[in-house]
Amino acid sequence: MARAGVLLWNLRRLCRVLLFLSQFYILSGGESTDIPPYMMKCPSNGLCSKLPADCIECKTNFSCVYGKPVTFDCTVKPSVTCVDQDFKSQKSFVLNMTCRFCWQLPETDYECSSSTSCMAVSCPRQRYTANCTVRDHVHCLGNRTFPKMLYCNWTGGYKWSTALALRKLISELSTLAVSNSSAIPSPRLSGFFRSTFFTASPGLPASPPRLDTLTSPGKTGVPS
Repeated sequence: MARAGVLLWNLRRLCRVLLFLSQFYILSGGESTDIPPYMMKCPSNGLCSKLPADCIECKTNFSCVYGKPVTFDCTVKPSVTCVDQDFKSQKSFVLNMTCRFCWQLPETDYECSSSTSCMAVSCPRQRYTANCTVRDHVHCLGNRTFPKMLYCNWTGGYKWSTALALRKLISELSTLAVSNSSAIPSPRLSGFFRSTFFTASPGLPASPPRLDTLTSPGKTGVPS
């Protein structure tokens, strides 16, 4: 019994030493346990054809015709899991996309940085160099980040679109104010119409009748 107890104690001690050595090996960088940064964008067990571009690697070529459909052979990156249409796990698949470079995409398929250092009210309107990045779900050829010259979109603390909307609003209000003021006759115009009407009409006095003559009975100008 004593001999068995000694063997058991030595075995426990050996296990502790092995555990310490394995932890030391991991902490020293011998084996990395970090999650790859692209895994934050890669859904698990989804369709491989729907994975973002950062989750796959494709064998692309530039011999395709611009704007035409093209297929490329792709593989998922390490630690990425996906399935096919039959929900079977796969590592390689065929990706269908349109033949075009990333900088040829529509503006809705990428996002660009903005600049508040240039003003949009200058003439001619200024431009600035923006850094644009393609959206995750969009596939294209070439670099997914590219520079592009864009118009300045800020004016006096407001975006160009906001300033344009305010300008249209002010224009509509001023037009409405002018139309309302033109409907009210000015004193000169009212005097002109009064003198013309009462002078040119036969049988009427040269000047318009007073208000008291129209409201007091028995005075001239009032029918009996």
